[in-house]
Amino acid sequence: MTYCTPYLLSLGLTKSKISLVWIAGPLSGLITQPIIGVIADRSTSRWGRRRPFMLCGMVLVAMFLLLLGWTKEVVRWFVPETEASREWVQKMTIVTAVGAIYGIDFAINAVQGSCRGLVVDTLPIPKQQMGSSWASRMVAVGNLVGYAAGAIDLKSVFGEVLGDTQFKQLTAVAGITLCVMVGITSWAVTERVLVSDGREEGERLGIWDVLGTIAHKARNLPRGIAGICVVQFFAWIGWFPFLFYSTTWVGEIYLRYDAPAEVKMANDVTGRVGRIGSTALIGFSIITFLMSVILPWFVKNPLDETPGYTQRPPQSIAAFVFELEKYKPSLLTAWTCSHCIFAGSMIMAPFVQSLRSATILVGICGISWAISVWAPFAFLGVEINRLSQSPQHPQSPSHSAEESQSATGESSGAYLGIMNLYTTLPQFVGTFISWGVFSLLEPGKSPELAKEAHPDEHHSTEGPNAIAVCLFIGAVSAVVAAAATRRLGRIQRELKSRF
Repeated sequence: MTYCTPYLLSLGLTKSKISLVWIAGPLSGLITQPIIGVIADRSTSRWGRRRPFMLCGMVLVAMFLLLLGWTKEVVRWFVPETEASREWVQKMTIVTAVGAIYGIDFAINAVQGSCRGLVVDTLPIPKQQMGSSWASRMVAVGNLVGYAAGAIDLKSVFGEVLGDTQFKQLTAVAGITLCVMVGITSWAVTERVLVSDGREEGERLGIWDVLGTIAHKARNLPRGIAGICVVQFFAWIGWFPFLFYSTTWVGEIYLRYDAPAEVKMANDVTGRVGRIGSTALIGFSIITFLMSVILPWFVKNPLDETPGYTQRPPQSIAAFVFELEKYKPSLLTAWTCSHCIFAGSMIMAPFVQSLRSATILVGICGISWAISVWAPFAFLGVEINRLSQSPQHPQSPSHSAEESQSATGESSGAYLGIMNLYTTLPQFVGTFISWGVFSLLEPGKSPELAKEAHPDEHHSTEGPNAIAVCLFIGAVSAVVAAAATRRLGRIQRELKSRF
């Protein structure tokens, strides 16, 4: 994420074209997670329902990461570069790099969906919030390690064992780390194997069956889950430009306002932008990790009244935590505040003119991100497990009795996949918003990174930064997400009163 946008800019792509490349993210989420979720829900593999997909996805991600890092070498192996073929080689390099990005996005969604499914499948209702918060912590640790790896000079650490450029070494480290972590998870987690009752024996799960199941569940979502999905939709219109372009924005702020002349004229400006962006996101990841550790002790569990779950804070702060018990905000309130914090930070983006200010704003968003990767999955896990224990549940107006009776824990993959639809669809919206903004404000190639392009092809640096405008629009959407979260609270209170 930190290096891909600067890398594509250095290949000569314009920002408007790169925004279309990043359709890979929402497109892969739209297709992969729901389909893998439904198939995994019905899998009777002796290895479990989630692990086979985690392992297959892991192998594919590692392969595509290596292809992305060694794109130029792979292309030149098939098409030797000469004076006559140079333009063709450059085009094929771009196509191969974009193809590798698409492959990574599609494969990683199988891994992500399966990992989230494990949390929902293996934990009881009282532990869903803690399980989701631990997942959030691990995401924060992974981000921190990844951004730290991007911020340091890996060649000084590994030499040229993992490649002769920073980007190659990053892709190699990412692939190796993914294989190790997924391997440990697959070994350590005990899954409940789904045993067939014989009624579907001999039937094959066709693609139309899978799509039909997804469509049926999406049209008949329980009200609580539907409310969560609406919040996710508007929140992710805001998060999309931040996650994809914030490091490039920080790097551009540095190059335009703070960088000395020798840095601007250096050969490896792409690496410099990547390291500056990674450094900013190290602060973001540290804050995310700290918040993911601290906040669960100071935020109410959605099912605090459920017996069987007792908080056990460290002894050194136990008295303080229990004293504040009655003053704890709900997780829903924390989620609402996270949207407001993100909106307040990103609204300032168009006015930033220093690296320090940009880094501070990115760091503040770490508070919001810690809650955003925790709260929706905690609420969804509670809702899914509640449905699995209740033969009847409050429904949306179009919800049928048949769906009510079929809402079991074995549907967790389908519901996670559907919520992922509400995470990916707004990314399409964000993609086309970004494309429009970039086409209008910065239609040419990057003057900072596309050194080989003719000056006439460069876009102007006068006027507002196009990425900052996208971040501002995302902030407005975050305000809508905050209002939707308040509405979700009213839905939850209404549903609770019916039990």
